[in-house]
Amino acid sequence: MKLSIIIPVYQVEATLDRCIKSVINQMDDEMEILLVDDGSTDKSPSICDKWGHFDQRIKVFHQNNQGLSAARNTGIDQARGEYITFIDSDDFIGDGTLSSIINKLKENPQIDLLEYQAILHYGSQRQSKLILHDNSYHNLATYWLQGTGYHHCYAWNKIFRRSLFDHIRFPQGILFEDAHTLPSLVRLSRLTVTTTEGLYYYNDNPKGITATANGQALASLLDAHITMLSEFNGNDDATQLYYMDVLNIQMDVYEQTGEKPLLPYRSIKINNLSGKYRYKAIALRLLGVNGICILNKLIHQIWRNH
Repeated sequence: MKLSIIIPVYQVEATLDRCIKSVINQMDDEMEILLVDDGSTDKSPSICDKWGHFDQRIKVFHQNNQGLSAARNTGIDQARGEYITFIDSDDFIGDGTLSSIINKLKENPQIDLLEYQAILHYGSQRQSKLILHDNSYHNLATYWLQGTGYHHCYAWNKIFRRSLFDHIRFPQGILFEDAHTLPSLVRLSRLTVTTTEGLYYYNDNPKGITATANGQALASLLDAHITMLSEFNGNDDATQLYYMDVLNIQMDVYEQTGEKPLLPYRSIKINNLSGKYRYKAIALRLLGVNGICILNKLIHQIWRNH
């Protein structure tokens, strides 16, 4: 079963070898690695070329710096596999991951998208495990809401059937591109499966986008989730929990930008919530979206001044 492993590369001379070694030690002759150097100015380009000369299953592409989305898109355009996966070059995968997920795909040829578990913020005090269960989803709503896919809408811990990308590419010029792209891919997927097999190590990067996200970046993330929320108008618990998560993003955006909130108000069933969600829902009902954003910002200002 042909698998194309796309690794975007940018200024990662310290971690690139580790990433490639974690993959190549698990590959068979039906797999290929596509290293897409996105205009790196450190030793990354020469490291890519070294690996390209070392193993014919590794293909190297150099391009001017255009960003992560462009590098992934180049990999998609050049991929020859029936399936595609993405691995960020400062991350790596656990032993046996490729064989276990390929076996899953062989056991059920109907799978279009397979997601596996991950260690998040590896090597930091924030390290935690993304725990998934062996579940199957036949539409976007069940994956996104019942499966809380919005909590792990990453491109990297997933295997995609190549045909899902026939008319889809990662958007360039925006941040949190995964949140904008994954719903479209899941929507096309006939069968999306999560598995306990395999493990992706997401390296903690204090200089990365998620760690340093400013108001503009978070506004892009908010826009993606508001678009998704507009598709789910139900009053069920899963949809309401998703709304409360998006409300958190809206409060962060307002705190950093001061711009008028874009998230529409929804009435939340308070009795079904507990802890901080319950208090936040009460404040939402009393103050509205704009009021709770103002209150949240004021509380944080007072906290910082003490």
